[in-house]
Amino acid sequence: MYSKNLSREFVVIKFYTMKRTSLLFIFCFVFNNLFSQNITGQWSGVLKLPGSQLRIVFNISKTDSGYASTMDSPDQGAKGIPTTKTDFENGILKITAEKLKMNFEGNLENDTIVKGSFVQNGFTFPLNLTRGLVEKQVLKRPQEPQKPYPYYSEEVRIENKKDSVVLYGTLTMPSKEGLFPAVVLISGSGPQNRDEELMGHKPFLVLSDYLTRNGIAVLRYDDRGTGKSKGIFSKGTSFDFSNDAEAAFNYLLSRKEIISNKIGLMGHSEGGLIAPMIAARNNNVGFVVMLAGTGLSGDQIMLLQQELIARADGSTEADIQKTKRVNKAVFDIVRKNENQTNLNSELSAYLKNELEKDTALSKSIGMSVDDYIKSTLKQIASPWFQYFLKYDPQPALTQVKCPVLAINGEKDLQVPPKEDLAAIIKALKKGGNKNFLTKELPGLNHLFQECKTGSPLEYNEIEQTFSTLALEEILHWIQSVSK
Repeated sequence: MYSKNLSREFVVIKFYTMKRTSLLFIFCFVFNNLFSQNITGQWSGVLKLPGSQLRIVFNISKTDSGYASTMDSPDQGAKGIPTTKTDFENGILKITAEKLKMNFEGNLENDTIVKGSFVQNGFTFPLNLTRGLVEKQVLKRPQEPQKPYPYYSEEVRIENKKDSVVLYGTLTMPSKEGLFPAVVLISGSGPQNRDEELMGHKPFLVLSDYLTRNGIAVLRYDDRGTGKSKGIFSKGTSFDFSNDAEAAFNYLLSRKEIISNKIGLMGHSEGGLIAPMIAARNNNVGFVVMLAGTGLSGDQIMLLQQELIARADGSTEADIQKTKRVNKAVFDIVRKNENQTNLNSELSAYLKNELEKDTALSKSIGMSVDDYIKSTLKQIASPWFQYFLKYDPQPALTQVKCPVLAINGEKDLQVPPKEDLAAIIKALKKGGNKNFLTKELPGLNHLFQECKTGSPLEYNEIEQTFSTLALEEILHWIQSVSK
């Protein structure tokens, strides 16, 4: 149903993290109003997904036994998709499409809007419907640079000979001729293009533009299997992606315009895990910038992330602790099972038992227990998930001898700043690195936007793509270590 993959940053594990919609029945309506509500007709809304928007249309009609509906997805060219069940009672609209593993539930307000949630494959998104066909929201992104740029820009080809993968990217330099320090940008988790485009934002485009205008060359590239780059993304792990990033680094070494001992690696989130991985094995790396890069193991990060996001999105403390307990048990099963068959068997039994003993929970997942388990096993079976869950960044960080800048947003709910920066500091000190700086930047989220709560649900709504405070911190530090 969705046109783009959801970023693994914040949907990496969703066994119990979907937010349940609490529908408050207000009994102050007069008797006549209850019977005058009309739900028939065309209702539409916009799903705001990571990196895209998707219009959803429900066509509701009255039948002898109640209601029926079909579903359209105009942006995917799909029309008249049959639904399984349509109910409307006491102002509550419920629509189910079993083949799509989709549920919608919402509350009719003032006969003009239905406020609700769209659930598919265990993922929940807010979706408000209005009568008629709605248009996509025009997103305001004032920081995105517009051509022509006041610097040199070149399309480049990068060859990762270790994995036989060819990547394509953009090299920007202050001018076509000259000598410049440089940095390779490494994206966060999930398939990203060279702009790290997600939630309607292009952080790497803004970041590269700012640095290049201030004298630093920047190389950014499409992840393997994404954009123009070749290869299969779904088969890759963080280690494989480190080979891609190192190939980009080696490409810069071959350019006469780049100062060879002043080439750094700058990674965001998972990219911030990958950068030290390369620096630990490659002494030519001039510096490392970790933008919400992880100093904790994958399972620790995921447990903290789930808890903080659930709390920010209004989940009850009881649900949060239940989720934490179940996820921890799942991660323990994954960590101890190297054999995939044994892992599938033990995990299936555990999830089946948890769901069957909690009927409220099994109803909330939006699909059958068997389908949910199959979906979960498929996600956990991916090479990326198993590598990331088990990977401990501490050993690599202890081996990084070049200058390191590690910054996190104070309101980052995906890579919690206090725990993460403490782990990074511990590892760098253990390795004897004395040239590093860590900072927790006030009021910023995981994307380094100025925000209210830090919840991923805010990312798309915020006009700012990248805080000027964070941009200045990065620039000044790179300038200081590149003198």
